[in-house]
Amino acid sequence: MKRLLVINPNTSERVSALLQTHVQAAAGSHVQVRTVTARFGAPYIADEASYAVAAHAALDAWAAALASPEPPPDTVLIGCFGDPGLMALRESSPAPVTGLAEAAFIEAARHGRYAIVTGGERWGPMLQRLAQALGQAQQLAGIHTVVPTGAQLAADPAAAHRLLAQACRDAAHQLGVQAVILGGAGLAGMAAAVQADVPVPVIDSVTAGTHWALRTPPLPPARRTAGFDMAWQGLSPEMIALGPTS
Repeated sequence: MKRLLVINPNTSERVSALLQTHVQAAAGSHVQVRTVTARFGAPYIADEASYAVAAHAALDAWAAALASPEPPPDTVLIGCFGDPGLMALRESSPAPVTGLAEAAFIEAARHGRYAIVTGGERWGPMLQRLAQALGQAQQLAGIHTVVPTGAQLAADPAAAHRLLAQACRDAAHQLGVQAVILGGAGLAGMAAAVQADVPVPVIDSVTAGTHWALRTPPLPPARRTAGFDMAWQGLSPEMIALGPTS
């Protein structure tokens, strides 16, 4: 049975439960999904400061998961549309790693140029920067952020569906794209709810992340060692244990 570790890099147990439910449903019963929650940071990532802390929290949660009695994962999914800590975790992990944004970018690009719809106005430049770093700047036609954060949208699904359906339609018509990503852990499952009202495919970032995790092959044997190159000071015992021993 394949083991998928999902890291929620914010401290919201509700978001972790949502991720666990939707990732397990998308993965199927032949995959063991384990979702872990950040031990520190913000309850929802919505600005540069919380994003920076979330990168550390993702690494810490991963190190703590490896130190637990559970078997090590075959793949790792960062359960945040923004992928905090992606490159650092990919460098350190013996298992393949992606995040909701990277996986959704790859899925959407199969259709052509795409737009992003997500909650929280400050995510616009942050996601643009991420797309540039991941080589997706040419495929990404635009980012449409709605004022409520993902957490606020998840708290009122009926209102969220109306707002997000309109935002997706606007993005499709105004930008002339072939797909729209509905991004955010808190928006898991909402793409299916708005698809009938949108003239192009709507990509659910949580589903895209799950499918990436199931498709990706294991790393070569030479890469299957977990660890950091730095001897840390003042960090968690689990992170320090993954650093150099001398």
